[in-house]
Amino acid sequence: MSIDVPLIKLQDAWRECERHVYHLLHALSSISAFRPLTGESIDLLTDEQVQDIDQFILRYTTLQDTMGSRLFTSILNYLYEPADNCPMLDILHRLEKLGLIDSTEMWQEARIVRNRFAHDYANDSEKNAAQLNMAFASTIDLYNMLNAIRTWFRNAYPMLELGKELPKMPADL
Repeated sequence: MSIDVPLIKLQDAWRECERHVYHLLHALSSISAFRPLTGESIDLLTDEQVQDIDQFILRYTTLQDTMGSRLFTSILNYLYEPADNCPMLDILHRLEKLGLIDSTEMWQEARIVRNRFAHDYANDSEKNAAQLNMAFASTIDLYNMLNAIRTWFRNAYPMLELGKELPKMPADL
């Protein structure tokens, strides 16, 4: 019996994304009562609310990092398209061409949002609030991207089991 290393790496990367999505959506649900954020509301957050936002930031960034560094390359490697040393743009274009992601630009925009809100501007609450609000909205794009990948694999490889279903997106997002 041989071990299918590309499959194991793909499943591991997918399951890691599942965990981040689960906790990301939980954080979004906790934040929903005081969204959208404003400069004024961000200055009045309780310690628990700050922790919920910190959890969102952590899971959003780690989800994106996992997708970009592990999931995308493991998908291509599983499909016998080595991607370990390819530039990210080439990986994104190939995933788009295969129909696994809707657009390279969507990923790049989500990455820009991530890079912007990952910085805390101590003296600019309005800027922090605006960037977090963009990240909240961008979560839908990441979620939809993962669902598109799951659907693609379900159609192309019906016997392949990536992992569990993604949790349902909260209605209030």
